[in-house]
Amino acid sequence: MKKYQYVVYKLTFPNGKIYIGKDIGGSGHSMRYFGSWDNYTVESDFTKEQLADFTLRKEILFESPNKEETTRKESELICAHKSNDPTIGYNRTHRKRIIPD
Repeated sequence: MKKYQYVVYKLTFPNGKIYIGKDIGGSGHSMRYFGSWDNYTVESDFTKEQLADFTLRKEILFESPNKEETTRKESELICAHKSNDPTIGYNRTHRKRIIPD
């Protein structure tokens, strides 16, 4: 069985929003790992009935034997996919800072 090493993945939720994450765990990528997205934020987008039958799609976007390269690629893909825009995705990092006048 082939196993992915360190990966960047994309989760697609039933409402079409996405989350970009990385798995750089000690023994390589685990198919059971689905990231650290904010549960409350995601749950608030769905009804109780929708949450009762919930399907996520997980796609591996990038693989590397190097943790640092994987971390850099995760940042790049969050920005490229705009998953840090609340109307598009659930990433809460890499947001544009608004500087007051």
